[in-house]
Amino acid sequence: MKLVLKNTDTLANNRLNILKKEVPCLDAAWHYHSQYELLYISRSTGIRFVGDSVSQFAPGDLVLVGPYLPHLWRNDASYYSGDGTDSVNTIITKFNKNFIGEGTFDNPEFSEINKMLEESKFGICFGNTTSKALHNELIELSELNAAEQSIKLLDILNRLSTTNDKTILSSSDMRQYTSENSDRIDVVLKYISDNYASYIGLTDVSEIACMTTNSFCRFFKKMTNKSFTQFLNEVRIRNATRLLIQDNLPVSEVCYIVGYNSITNFNKQFKQIMKCTPKAYRETI
Repeated sequence: MKLVLKNTDTLANNRLNILKKEVPCLDAAWHYHSQYELLYISRSTGIRFVGDSVSQFAPGDLVLVGPYLPHLWRNDASYYSGDGTDSVNTIITKFNKNFIGEGTFDNPEFSEINKMLEESKFGICFGNTTSKALHNELIELSELNAAEQSIKLLDILNRLSTTNDKTILSSSDMRQYTSENSDRIDVVLKYISDNYASYIGLTDVSEIACMTTNSFCRFFKKMTNKSFTQFLNEVRIRNATRLLIQDNLPVSEVCYIVGYNSITNFNKQFKQIMKCTPKAYRETI
């Protein structure tokens, strides 16, 4: 498992490639590539990592990821149980900036799209209002012929570029141009994703990464722009928000399910990350 530079040169059309996926865990590794990626989740839930951003995803999730920005969508554990009860439907659109023609977006009439593509180096998440409005067109993209796909994608990008219904994901430029020492970060991310509900100490993850604790702390900060503790808290709290939305569980039970032994600490971390208490968060849903 490693941070992977994906080679898209083997795609039948490396200017524009649209895939429909119905299997969980879209990629096995935290990865990046030279193309832009517009990813739409029609069905399934889980956690996504984009640059230094950690967030829950659910049906309607629509994200634009720029070239060389590390990212990973990882489904909830129930999707790997093998019973086939949890369905997945994802539309992945990968494209080069010249998919409609060399230098197209340098023209003044496409300045808003060009600005959005530049912002995508941080990752952009579009809101539910926007994703609902585009749902049918995004779902049908994979069924169009090559010319229709290019025309439709240009229309979608134009509509996305003019909406204010969006959030920038990564707080810093995390683009990667080398995979040096990247095996370790993917092992750690997968371990955290799989074991966040249990006790995870700094010594544990340092050993998994085959590093001393001091070296690991520096390495993790460099790769994610966050401390290990901060990152672990975000994964736990993002999973807590899913439980608060989906299940009628007491807040105290949610606290223990996601790995906290103290309700006081859980409330503190929740408020720090979500800017409100768990109770207030549930009441706003």
